[in-house]
Amino acid sequence: MPRFFVDQPLFADATLSLPDAVVRHVQVLRLNPGDALTLFNGDPAGYEYPATVLSVGKRQVAVQLGAALAVSRESPLQLGLAQGISSGDRMDFTLQKGVELGVQVFQPVATQRSIVRLSGERADKRLLRWREIVLSACEQCGRNSVPEVRPILSLDAWLASQVAQQGTRLLLSPQAGVQLRQLPAPASAWLLAGPEGGLTDAEEHAAIAAGWTALTLGPRVLRTETAALAAVAAMQLCWGDY
Repeated sequence: MPRFFVDQPLFADATLSLPDAVVRHVQVLRLNPGDALTLFNGDPAGYEYPATVLSVGKRQVAVQLGAALAVSRESPLQLGLAQGISSGDRMDFTLQKGVELGVQVFQPVATQRSIVRLSGERADKRLLRWREIVLSACEQCGRNSVPEVRPILSLDAWLASQVAQQGTRLLLSPQAGVQLRQLPAPASAWLLAGPEGGLTDAEEHAAIAAGWTALTLGPRVLRTETAALAAVAAMQLCWGDY
């Protein structure tokens, strides 16, 4: 059944005109009056609403909402990903698949080896794009709680932030010797992953000095778009809902 995010209040038994972006999706899918869909708005309670299409026009689609359903598809592991900004489609891919794997907060981090340099209006546009990717991934994978994508920070600023002091803090490093199975199960965790080329030695030392634990994913060197996602999947297997 098609699922759509709508950025407005939802109420049981209400009649709703869908926003333009959703109207376009409904038209592409060729939905007709009587067809079913599901709406959610990312409210903290995690509700979703079954809905029925009432009418389809050139620029407007009306639906009838059903009763609110409290459906949680969130992992018991509170997991955040601090990802060194990567180039091309790699960052988009990491965000999309991170949503599917259960990441609840994304922190884009500007590092010394980040090829893409973002600031000002360009950073704002990229951040908006990343949030759109996260919403689309939620529609696809069934999540009703929308992960947060935080504003870009430098690695130094991130390590010094209060948020970065919380929970188990793991740093991906090819030189590390600690494995996931050697660590106690946490209730919450942050994962820090570098961009192409990884973090520099100085950046790793700074993270470790700030209380982060270096983590290995085995003897093979993984690409940036593989490393974080492999680690998240392994963490869900060890400590989450896999």
